[in-house]
Amino acid sequence: MATSEELAQIDISKEEKDKLVAEVMRYMLFKTHQTSGCPVKREELTGIITKNYRQRALPALVINEAKDRLSATFGYEMRELQRTRAPSTRAGRPTQSQQVSVEAKSYILVSQLDPEVYRKYVEDKEAAHLSGFSFTVITLTHLAGGKISEDDLWRELKRLGLKENDENHSVFGNNKQALELLVQQRYLLKEKLAGPEGHVVMYELAERALDETISGKLKDYISEIVGTSTVAEENSS
Repeated sequence: MATSEELAQIDISKEEKDKLVAEVMRYMLFKTHQTSGCPVKREELTGIITKNYRQRALPALVINEAKDRLSATFGYEMRELQRTRAPSTRAGRPTQSQQVSVEAKSYILVSQLDPEVYRKYVEDKEAAHLSGFSFTVITLTHLAGGKISEDDLWRELKRLGLKENDENHSVFGNNKQALELLVQQRYLLKEKLAGPEGHVVMYELAERALDETISGKLKDYISEIVGTSTVAEENSS
């Protein structure tokens, strides 16, 4: 919470600051809902704040307070994401424009509620199939060593009944778009690499899939499957 002294230094009233904080909170909540949880770029939030104000220190102050209020009011952590490297290109080095876009900060909302409370009162049951798809793709990529080619990924998904060119799947609709959404949500990083037989598209685990809350569940799930398989093999021998 900004002090009256800090507000005086920035030359803005408490009422003006509170209004900006509320606008940032509203934007985060509605944009997250509209884009199925895709990250919100910091520059979008900064644009809201600097539309009528030019104080350099104001965006950081407003965004930090919005973080605190989202946590206290709605039980959401406004978590910052920032990639540390750019995707590879044909020449092996990113252009300056790619470097800037990749390193730009963005934010996601992560529930801080107890898992049982979240499942009972907040979780969208109609989106459960997308969560299952996400977890399956992340698991396959993890088992491949954290990176998998597009061909190999679709080969594995086909074994589960998901075909790459199916645009009218009964559950997911367009299967390619369902996979692309995971890139937009920053669960996967998509790269086009130059190989001996031409370009190869690769998928790699991105920030959200590497987060401890996801990777921990993933490791527990894989351990459970491996343990079940081992027990079954021992019982059959």
